[in-house]
Amino acid sequence: MSHDDETSGTLSYASHDRLEGLLQRGRGLGAIRAGQDPYGAAAFVYDGIRRDWKWDGQTDSRDLYQARLIRDLELSPTPVVDQLAGGEEEWSRAVDVLELLAVAGSEEAREGLRAYVREGERWARVLESVADRWPAEWWEDLGDVARARIGAEEELPWSFEPWSRFGIEVPGRRFPPRPSLGELGDEELLALLAAGGTEFNTKIDALRALAGREPAEALVPLVPLLGTADGRRPLPLLRRAVGRLGALAVPAARGWAVDEREWLARLGTDVLADHPGPEALPGLVAELADQWEARAWCGPDETAKRLARFGAEAAGAVPLLRAYWLHTPHSYERADYLHALAAIDPTGLDDAYTESLWDCEERARLLGIASAPHRPHVVERIAVLRDDPMETSEVRAAAGARLAGAGARLAGAVAGAATGSDLP
Repeated sequence: MSHDDETSGTLSYASHDRLEGLLQRGRGLGAIRAGQDPYGAAAFVYDGIRRDWKWDGQTDSRDLYQARLIRDLELSPTPVVDQLAGGEEEWSRAVDVLELLAVAGSEEAREGLRAYVREGERWARVLESVADRWPAEWWEDLGDVARARIGAEEELPWSFEPWSRFGIEVPGRRFPPRPSLGELGDEELLALLAAGGTEFNTKIDALRALAGREPAEALVPLVPLLGTADGRRPLPLLRRAVGRLGALAVPAARGWAVDEREWLARLGTDVLADHPGPEALPGLVAELADQWEARAWCGPDETAKRLARFGAEAAGAVPLLRAYWLHTPHSYERADYLHALAAIDPTGLDDAYTESLWDCEERARLLGIASAPHRPHVVERIAVLRDDPMETSEVRAAAGARLAGAGARLAGAVAGAATGSDLP
């Protein structure tokens, strides 16, 4: 079997244009081709659940992709249920897929997890997880099981559900909730950040609130004050809040970049790199080329974002960006390469947007919903995403909005034809 030179630990990814390699990467084309040959794809689907092909376990997504494959190819969930008896990582992947399959209507998946709660080793974690994802009527009858088994648990559970419903106290795990700062105005949040006596967690909450709003330029002079007490790191969420400022932070970042505090100097350097001048373009193209030569799969997304700011002037990077989109096993970054391609040269991306409707990553599916061409099979797929109970709420909402907009345009066109008006 031929392989690309993309390796992670002891795993070697199959070629990016083979069904096996496409499924390992979570590419939409893999799901499409698998649907054309369910029997030939089955072994690769099960292997993707048994072995972890995610390049970055913290960001790359596969569980929804794999659950869809099991359902859409009409494969048996039995091998996934059997995987619950495996080691920690195999068990965890099986739980994630089975929870989703149950939501999609698989009785075998639901009963497999319920049986595990009754007899399995890691039963408490499964019960917490299904309580978070499933309707209460699917698990609340397991209270007697939980009360009988909880005494033997060496590691106590963390969450309130389902334990509070079952009357099981979890000592030492109850923390008083912190009040939300979301109702405060920008000036009040900035005052909390500026005050020396503000508690650490309150400052983090203030940054979290600011990071979800329109840029507050008055944050800029406060940034050097927002390091941890030991002076070694920025406060959590500071980078995100500064990122919202965009070019507003650039003048101050020139000073931050030469500060003696390492964390502030790094933050300043990053801000300046994210807003490069024209002189930086050749270096960024060369950087992406070096990353491709080294087959660096973590980090080129940042280079791609910086190149995207140049628009058509960065046309020299297009072949490399296309290569990264096709080859990368780091599926989380795929949407960034597609976004950069759209900003630099949007021609010829219809197939990529359409394929993205089947992608393992939520951001890629959202890009597909927004930009895939209006064709019958695209509309059909978007309707599937809108109605899929396994899908995320963000994707379902975006799919519904796209279809509603298409319906409105169609109704307008019909009305225009009837009245003889020339609608755009």
